[in-house]
Amino acid sequence: MNSSKIGWVTDSTATLSADFIEKHNIHVVPLFVIFGETSYKENIEIGSKEFYKKLAESKTLPKTSQPSPGEMIEVFQELKGKYDRVIAIHATGALTGAYSGALSAAAETGVDAFVLDSQIGSFPLGKMVERAVELEQQGKSYEDIVAEIKTYPAKGRLFLTPGSLEQLHKGGRVTGTQAVFATLLNMKVVMKFDEGRAVLSDKVRSHKRAIAKMVDYLESEKSHVKEVTVIHADNLQEATSWRTELEKQFKDISFSITELSPVPGTHTGRGTVGLAWLGE
Repeated sequence: MNSSKIGWVTDSTATLSADFIEKHNIHVVPLFVIFGETSYKENIEIGSKEFYKKLAESKTLPKTSQPSPGEMIEVFQELKGKYDRVIAIHATGALTGAYSGALSAAAETGVDAFVLDSQIGSFPLGKMVERAVELEQQGKSYEDIVAEIKTYPAKGRLFLTPGSLEQLHKGGRVTGTQAVFATLLNMKVVMKFDEGRAVLSDKVRSHKRAIAKMVDYLESEKSHVKEVTVIHADNLQEATSWRTELEKQFKDISFSITELSPVPGTHTGRGTVGLAWLGE
């Protein structure tokens, strides 16, 4: 047993590179995307490129599913034999079952684990894992790492203007009234995460105004933001040109581009763009 190290767990909605996962031995529990009768493990059996192609061709909307309890227990059981302690950081418990599944698996296997509800997903979730691992690399104690990562959920931001309100509504991610109202008035919306839930923060008359709203949110927080990603769902062209504009406007911030993985992409639809960061 390696008592000097911590076992790390997250789920497939975290945008971590394969190199990072391998180097730091991160255990990534997959969520599922379901087309008809066929279920695919996110980022293992279906990647973003194949997913968005399938989504464009599919007559019915896909569904998503949380990791199976058995799979989560298997991961914790494996970690039990290798580490004294485990830290699991998962996508928002309000929208996925990964967080509650990790809590149950830790209890069932008797693993000494701290499980964090990130109250978000995608890029900010991945950044939480990266920063937490960095703290371990710096020699911080388990207790200090836990104390620090408890502050992360309040610092995560994810703003999106979705490609499809229909998909958000059908997936139960926005209320029918919100979706119908915005669609009838031909309005564009900006979604944000509030205490783990995706909520409608702005209704505007054009896509251009939706983009401007998201830039305003970044402007108001830029003093404690070093790194931002332009999120997109099969919309690389717009994401690339937007990043170029943002780099001119915010010279002290580093910008990247991140494609939404299949599970969140199922709910937001193709064409989605947004901004995401984890504040300092």
